[in-house]
Amino acid sequence: MMLNAYAPYSNFSVGAAILSENDKLFGGCNVENAAYPEGTCAEAGAISAMIAGGCKTIKEIYIVSKSENIVSPCGGCRQKIREFSSDQTKIFLCNIKWDYKLFSLNELLPFSFSEFDDL
Repeated sequence: MMLNAYAPYSNFSVGAAILSENDKLFGGCNVENAAYPEGTCAEAGAISAMIAGGCKTIKEIYIVSKSENIVSPCGGCRQKIREFSSDQTKIFLCNIKWDYKLFSLNELLPFSFSEFDDL
């Protein structure tokens, strides 16, 4: 997925792969736009593909960039991941060499806003 990213402005390509609760795979990549911030993050693209594919819950998500450093999702993507995760969701943050750190949702986004809050 990362290799298909469209990142001519930041040159920071990111890919995301989701394994859904029913073991289907979905992917996304970041797509930039000259009118910042109108681009799409890789995580948001993968979540959209998952929803379009009829699935609603992330079992595992892998986020990778071409950086030597492990990549971390932005705040907006953390909240998007929260919307479609459970307490069992595994979040793998990776670098170009596939070194990774594994996080739970509560580690990545403690005290998150969810459907359980007063809406």
